[in-house]
Amino acid sequence: MRFSLRRRTSRGMTAPTRVGRVDLIGGGPGPADLMTVRAHRLLAEADVVVADRLGPADEVRAGLAPHVLVVDVGKRPGHHPVPQAQINALLVDHARAGRRVVRLKGGDPFVLGRGGEEVLACQAAGIPVTVTPGVSSAISVPQAAGIPVTHRGVASGLHVVNGQGPFGDSALASLADPSVTTVVLMGVAALPRLVCEALAHGVGADRPVAIVENGHTAHQRTLRSTLGSVVAEAEVARVTNPAVIVVGDVARAGLLLPTAAHFAESSA
Repeated sequence: MRFSLRRRTSRGMTAPTRVGRVDLIGGGPGPADLMTVRAHRLLAEADVVVADRLGPADEVRAGLAPHVLVVDVGKRPGHHPVPQAQINALLVDHARAGRRVVRLKGGDPFVLGRGGEEVLACQAAGIPVTVTPGVSSAISVPQAAGIPVTHRGVASGLHVVNGQGPFGDSALASLADPSVTTVVLMGVAALPRLVCEALAHGVGADRPVAIVENGHTAHQRTLRSTLGSVVAEAEVARVTNPAVIVVGDVARAGLLLPTAAHFAESSA
């Protein structure tokens, strides 16, 4: 039963009132079998699924019951058809109508996913809300290409940057620190700006860079380069989103065995 409160009727009797709720779940990097058991359970209980473009949206949609309403709110670079305020309102309105709402997000809801804003919107409206973590693409996509974001004796720290925003002092400091791996999400369009600012900040042109496109899919490919060459090589390779950019010594070829090719094949 999904009835947890009771309301009084005009005759003084009580009747069940269905209480809606919102569950934010991390869909991980793409394959549905990389989602948590809890995430799958919540999807099985959902009346409405509000889904992002990235993550396992298509695979999840195929497994939903016929009555489940799926609302696509996916964003693409430079194209946000459903503004965040409208997404927040969708979650609240469906929950107020007594529905179990799952907000299916790529990666982890709290890693550059605006999940915190959605939690605050639900709390302000008095809607019960929970968050189920997911595997962030900042870690899992490099891993799919055989790149550990930290590695003993190579990198002991990780700095995650939003490529759609400005590169502040902390980002530039991480790029210059040989013990730190810098991972840039949503950064393909910003790559020339990133390289220009990093070089101007004194980061060496020989700093290893890797770009992993379509991680954990059959279309995954990895470009390995250096800071001084990556812009030209990415243009020749026609690198596109979705892609994760890794800057640091962990990105150099041959760091791990088995080889990067093995990792890519095993993730497809």
